[in-house]
Amino acid sequence: MNILVLNCGSSTIKFQLIATDLEEIAHNSDRRLARGDIERIGGESIVSLRAEGREPERSTATLRDARAALDLIVHWICSAESGIKEVQSVADIHAVGHRVVHGGEKFTHSVIIDDEVLRDIEKCIDLAPLHNPTNIKGIVAAREVFGAGLPQVAVFDTAFHQTLPEHAYLYALPYQFYRRHRIRRYGFHGTSHRYVAYRYRQLRGIARDATNVITLHLGNGCSIAAIRKGDSIDTSMGMTPLEGLVMGTRSGDIDAAIIDFIGAKEGLSSHEVETVLNKQSGLLGISGLTNDMRELLAEAHENNDRRARLAIEIFCYRARKYIGSFLAAMAGADAVIFTGGIGENSSEVRAKISAGLEWAGLQLDPERNAAHSGGKEGVISADGSSLAAYVIPTDEELLIARDTVRCVRGAPQRY
Repeated sequence: MNILVLNCGSSTIKFQLIATDLEEIAHNSDRRLARGDIERIGGESIVSLRAEGREPERSTATLRDARAALDLIVHWICSAESGIKEVQSVADIHAVGHRVVHGGEKFTHSVIIDDEVLRDIEKCIDLAPLHNPTNIKGIVAAREVFGAGLPQVAVFDTAFHQTLPEHAYLYALPYQFYRRHRIRRYGFHGTSHRYVAYRYRQLRGIARDATNVITLHLGNGCSIAAIRKGDSIDTSMGMTPLEGLVMGTRSGDIDAAIIDFIGAKEGLSSHEVETVLNKQSGLLGISGLTNDMRELLAEAHENNDRRARLAIEIFCYRARKYIGSFLAAMAGADAVIFTGGIGENSSEVRAKISAGLEWAGLQLDPERNAAHSGGKEGVISADGSSLAAYVIPTDEELLIARDTVRCVRGAPQRY
C-alpha cells in the first residue's frame, strides 16, 4: 500500500509517501518514496519536495489554504516530474495517515476516521486549541481531494500515554475538575516515544514486556517518558505540551502563581502570559538570542556568551533531574534513549545531561558519543555502564504509515 502521511500545522504541511504493508512491516522493508513540506500556507508559500533517489526541489507558490497545498502535493506525486513509478494517478494512493495531537481519553489507539471520530477529535479542541483545529483542516482537505471513499487514519500523540496510572496522570486539584473537564496529564510526542522504544527492543532482541527504558525526545519541543514493560507509566508533558522540560520557546515547569504575578506586573491577560510561556520562553527567553540549540552552542563556544551558556545549562539540568525522578518512579531502568533533533545530533548536550548520573550507573563513552550524530543509531555508553545509553533517530512518519496499514487491514496494533 502507498500511504500518504500528513502532519498539518497552522500554516504548514509536512508529508511523506511510504510504501508498506503487513509483509513489509514484518520484514522492515518499508520504502520512503517521497517527502516534503510546504510552509507559509495562506500566501506566497515555500515548497520543498523530494522523491526517493532524486535531488530535492524547492520553489514557491501562492497557496490559499490546506486544500490548495494538498492539491499541489498530490499533483506532484502523481506527475512524471516526481519520477515516482509506484504512483501514476490518485488511485495509486491507497490511504492517508494523519498525525493528530490530542485524542483525550477517548482514543487509546489509532483509528479509521469516520464522521463520529471527526466529531470526537473536534471535542478535544479545548484541550489542544493550537493543534487539533489544524489537524482537522488536514483531514477535511484530504476528504475533499481524495473523496470520502479513501481510508483515512488518525494517529494520536496522546494515545501511547493512555497507560499512565491514575496516580501519575492526576493533578492534585479538586477532583471535580477532572470529572467535569478531564483536567489531567495526557502527555505528547507519544508516537516518537513509542517508536524509539520499539526500535530499542529490536536492537536488543527483547520482548515488549522486557522493555524498561527512559526516552528523551529533545527538539524544539521536548519531553521525556518512563516506559516500563513496554508501557508509558509517566511523562513530562501534561494536559498541554507546555509542562515539563525546558524547550525551544516553551518554559516547561513553572510555579502556577507566576502567571497571575506576571499578568499584574506587566499588565497582561492570562492568555497573553500563556503566549509568553509558549512562544517567548525556554531557550529563547533565557538566552535572549535564539531557540536553536546549535546556535546557542556556537555562541557559547565562540563568544563565551553567559546567557547562552546559562540556557544550555538549565536545559540539561532539567533533563537530568527528570531522568533521576523517573528512575525512582520506575525502580530503575535498563537504558536511556536520546532522540529528536537535539537528542540525535548534539553529543555535547547528551554529555552534559548524562554528567552527574554516574550514581545511577550511567557512563558515556566519549568516542562513541561523538561518533553518533546525523541519523546514526547505536550505543553511546561505556562497556561497563550498568545503565546503557542509546541514540535512536525517531521515525514518527513510519509508525503513522504502519498504523494506517494495520487499521485498514484490520490487523492488531502493536503498542
